[in-house]
Amino acid sequence: MSNGWILVVDDEPDIRALVSEILVDEGFEVEVAGTVEEAQLQRRRRRFDLVLLDIWMPDGDGISLLKDWAEQGMAYCPVIMMSGHGTVESAVEATRLGAYDFLEKPLSIAKLTLTVTRALEAERLSRENIGLKRKLARAVYPEGSSLMMGQLREQVDRIAQHDTWVLILGEQGVGKQTFARYIHDHSSRAEGPFIEVPVSAMTAAEAAAEIFGLEQGPRVRYGLLEQADGGTLFLDEVSHMDLQTQGRLLTALESQRLTRVGGTESLGIDVRIVASTQEDLRVRVTEGQFRDDFYYRLSVVPLRVPPLREHAEDIPDLLLHYVDLLNQQEGLPKRSFSQEACERLSVYPWPGNVHELRNLVQRLLILGNTPEVTLTEVEAALGAQPLALIQSSGQAAMDLTLPLREAREQFEREYFSQQLGHVDGSMTRLAERVGLERTHVYRKLRALGLEPKKTRD
Repeated sequence: MSNGWILVVDDEPDIRALVSEILVDEGFEVEVAGTVEEAQLQRRRRRFDLVLLDIWMPDGDGISLLKDWAEQGMAYCPVIMMSGHGTVESAVEATRLGAYDFLEKPLSIAKLTLTVTRALEAERLSRENIGLKRKLARAVYPEGSSLMMGQLREQVDRIAQHDTWVLILGEQGVGKQTFARYIHDHSSRAEGPFIEVPVSAMTAAEAAAEIFGLEQGPRVRYGLLEQADGGTLFLDEVSHMDLQTQGRLLTALESQRLTRVGGTESLGIDVRIVASTQEDLRVRVTEGQFRDDFYYRLSVVPLRVPPLREHAEDIPDLLLHYVDLLNQQEGLPKRSFSQEACERLSVYPWPGNVHELRNLVQRLLILGNTPEVTLTEVEAALGAQPLALIQSSGQAAMDLTLPLREAREQFEREYFSQQLGHVDGSMTRLAERVGLERTHVYRKLRALGLEPKKTRD
């Protein structure tokens, strides 16, 4: 297996050949460019893991090119600058623009390989750190010691070993994303990216550019499908995807090639699909709202995640799990649950499933001031805000007679309104709090007609 893709940009053929030979011997795939124009073309063709960039070239300079990449949103990988007559000012400017390091010519083979290794390792550790934070935030292990959960985990472990598409079925709040991440983390693609497509937050007009990427003149935006290359693409609530995007995505995945919006070149991809839905896609197919060929391709391996009421014996384990998790994440005090409290929660129907249970535990940890959660507290918490009748201070309860989509939109609008109030308009804190990427949060707020009171990093 390749150690990654590296782009070598230098106007001297001998240096390009030497550096390429060294890197190929180290197990890397290498592409080369001798001009700024060729470098731009190569980066349009694929996402590289690292770029070695000369400063002086016939049609421009590496510093300006690095600046252009940063402005175009293409500064996603380490860049190592090279120069035979660089200055301190050049090195400082390159570092300011995001370059990882600066190598002087003539190049030392030992220093070159060491710097490349260190740059890639630093990038890997950075990604792992982000990934670990996300895993902790989203509890990527399906908790529960019941026979049902044990059998489900065994099924998921078997599924993870194959590269087939997976369709995860289940009610809202059962943890479909948790299982999607679990499949990815236990598959041969675990070292690759896990990219989420928030289908329900995208309009039909946005979906193509977001998923397939966009080319506008010299500017390139890599789409979610391209970002998932070598890993897993998770289509969250795939039932909301418009028919045109379904067809285009199916074609891209079956041919393993994509063309960005506004582009002309076909690019190779290698992606596994895991999708989720709480709706019956067969009904959507009958209604003409979902392509039958896409449905049959998705449902090769269906996985049903049961609602919490079907494995209520896992509730004590889940309570302990979320107490520990919220203590680690938010510094909330640890509290135990009395026997009576556990028994009451075990017979509650949990219409919001595991997500509702987590929210209830969070509320009890915030509001309580004793080491143990009592039955009285649980009754008060369940009576104050059961998910079946969601309401906030001064507002009416949700109208449960609404169609599912309208009810979901009403809930999401109220949910994000409340969360915005907790973070004082900070989009970074809001993204962390709700467990979504910032770009997805912006899109969701726009779709719901909400505006943050103020936006800051």
